[in-house]
Formats: sequence, structure tokens, C-alpha cells
Amino acid sequence: MSKDIFAKCSAYRDHSFLQDAGLYPYFRPIDRVEGNSVYHKGRRMIMVGSNNYLGLAHDPRVIEAAQKAIARYGSGCTGSRFLNGTLSLHEELEEALAKFLNREAVVIFSTGFFANQGAIGTLLEADDFILSDRENHASIMDGCKFSDAKCVTFRHNDMANLRSKLEALPEAAGKLIVVDGVFSMSGDVANIEGLVAVAKEFGAKLYVDEAHSLGVFGVGGQGVTHSFGQNDNVDLVMGTFSKSLGSMGGFIGGSKTVVEYLKHKARCFMFTASLAPAVAAAVLKALEIMQAEPERMQQLWKNTYKMHKGFREMGLNIGITKSPIVPILIGSETKAFMLSQKLIEKGIFTTPAAYPAVGYGEAVLRTSYMATHTEEELDIVLEAIDKMARVMKIREGVAYNSELQIKAKGFDFTEFMTK
Repeated sequence: MSKDIFAKCSAYRDHSFLQDAGLYPYFRPIDRVEGNSVYHKGRRMIMVGSNNYLGLAHDPRVIEAAQKAIARYGSGCTGSRFLNGTLSLHEELEEALAKFLNREAVVIFSTGFFANQGAIGTLLEADDFILSDRENHASIMDGCKFSDAKCVTFRHNDMANLRSKLEALPEAAGKLIVVDGVFSMSGDVANIEGLVAVAKEFGAKLYVDEAHSLGVFGVGGQGVTHSFGQNDNVDLVMGTFSKSLGSMGGFIGGSKTVVEYLKHKARCFMFTASLAPAVAAAVLKALEIMQAEPERMQQLWKNTYKMHKGFREMGLNIGITKSPIVPILIGSETKAFMLSQKLIEKGIFTTPAAYPAVGYGEAVLRTSYMATHTEEELDIVLEAIDKMARVMKIREGVAYNSELQIKAKGFDFTEFMTK
């Protein structure tokens, strides 16, 4: 008799235990959105779990641009970019991004996940090597799996460990170093200058995922490669539209030759429907607003500083974050789920992150902040989390077990608050 490949589905109970205990924190339906608030089961809640860093997802100008695009082009392209799905909007967006990022060319993908999967999975061959930071996003990890190259991981932001891994590889082999610019769980920032130096030393190419740094770092929000003055030394940048640019989709920026190669070889670009007209138009307008209103990024950093300072003064462990992503270490998965549920009951929408998003015993409450959050809203969040931390005995005594961090050093926000 053949093995029943669906048997594991019937046996899977992880989610059921949480649901039965009233602690299931996922797939919470949002009924509508009003600014920084969402409505869940009829209740208004302050959203502090969104990556809408600049608050552009709900900007009326962005919404209007999307509506006009639907009226002109329809609701979808009904085909791939390769065939009938290329609009003038797509080319306009690619040109605008290339100019903004000082790149020769850009190609846009239907999702950020596809951008990483397509680029990493397409550019390397069987005798090549990928050097991947252990804290990289799942889309990078999957891109490595789709590639024929061998993937070698190195300790987070550890240049000595990266160098030792490279030293062990064949000198003549092709090598690509891949990192997140801002790491999505810890909020840490990649050591771009160190990475550039190591890449040059070993003749490796360098690829930086700017998903959480676009619109947050660098003059005008160009990302960490620009923030560190290393744009000319980073071979490829990837970015998404689902964070600061308030929509969905992704892109790869690099040389014209690499971009043309991806357009003709990346299967998840060639064989999937292209970005919807409304999405492309919304991103174009968001990009325009982001550049015209630098005060949004300045306010984002003021809000970020307030929350870093507030949580640390409470004695909470927020690790080594240097960004608007602020993970509060809980440790116990159960406690993290309980805290998330209690905050929902108090009108604050956020979610926990547990294994495999983080290590075992390193569950966090993953909070993130927007430029549009008001002082009053942030104070409400701080007060609620402080009260719950006292009740649940969640304080600095809980330490990260991984190699990533124990306690964070102070971070100088002055540079970002004044740009």
C-alpha cells in the first residue's frame, strides 16, 4: 500500500492547541483600517505590528493613484511580463527606481519573495557558492534552495567567521555574499563596510536585501548601502514595495546585463502574472511622496528612538535592534502568545514571533513603528506593555541564548533624526 502523503496533515495539531487555549495569534482578520488603527472583530486597535514604516499605505494620494490606474488599465494584467503583461507603468516604475537608487537598471517582480527567489536561484551555478548570514529572511533561504550552488551560512554579522568560510572554498569558484540590510526579526543592521571589504578580498559579489531599510535608512530613504556610502561597492540590491512604499511586489537593481539576464531566465518572473496596475501606480506615487517629504523619515526615527528608550528604561530586553523593528524578548513561546493576546484585549495589535522565525526559547513580541504614530498612541503602547511585563514578570533578566546578542549597546539616532 502506498504511503498516505496527507497523513501528516491530519496528525498536525500545533495550531489546534493554541486555538483551544485561546492564544492563537495568527490570521487575525482586519475588518478595516483607519490611519494607525485597525478594526478586529469590531474593536478599534492601535497597529504596532505593521511594516508600513512611512504610513504611505493609507495616504489618500497613493489610493487615488491606484484607483486611476484601475480605471485606465483594469484590475489586472492577466499575463506575464514576458508576454502580454508589460505596461508602460511597469517600465516607468523600473526607471524611477533605477534613478532613485543610482543603479543602471531595475527589474520588478510580483512579490519580494519572488525577487529573492528569482535572482539568487537564477544567477548561480552548480560549482558556485552562496555565503548567507544565518539571520537572513526565509525568502533568501528559499532562493538559496532554488539555486544549484552550495549554500554556506556564516555567523550573524561576523566578518571573521565569513572570512574563514571563504578561505575554505576553492579560489576559482564563483561566490555571492547575501545579507539582509535590516534583519526582519532582530532589527539589526548589516555591517555593510565590513562585507564590502571581505567581498573585495575574496573576489566575491555582494547582494543586499533592502526590504526593511528602503525608506528608513540613507538620505531620502535609499537604504543601508547608500547610508554607509557603499552603493558603488554593492553589486546587487533587492527591495520590496510592501514596507515603506505601502503596497506589494519587489525588485532587483544592478547592472543592465544582470537585469536583462534575469528578465529572460528567472522563472518566477517569466511564468507568473505581472504586478497589477493599481499596485504599480501606487508604488510610483509612494516613491514620489517619500522623496518629496523627508520629514516622514525624520518622524519615523523620532518615534523609533522614543520606543527604544522607553522599553530599555522599563528593563525590557530589545536586543541589538537599530531600526523601527523592536523585538521584545520573552523567551517562552507560551508567554509570548499570552502577552500578544492580552495586548489584543487592551486594543493593541501586534504579534509574537516564535520558532522557526527565531531560535527555540527566544520567542519575541515583534513590534514595529510608523512615522504616523502619534505621541499619545505610543504612550498607550508603552504603558500597556509595561503593565503586562510587570504582571508576567518579563524583564531584562531574560537573555538571548543565541550567538546573536545578550544586551544591546546604545545606538546613536542623531544622524537619522536630522536628515
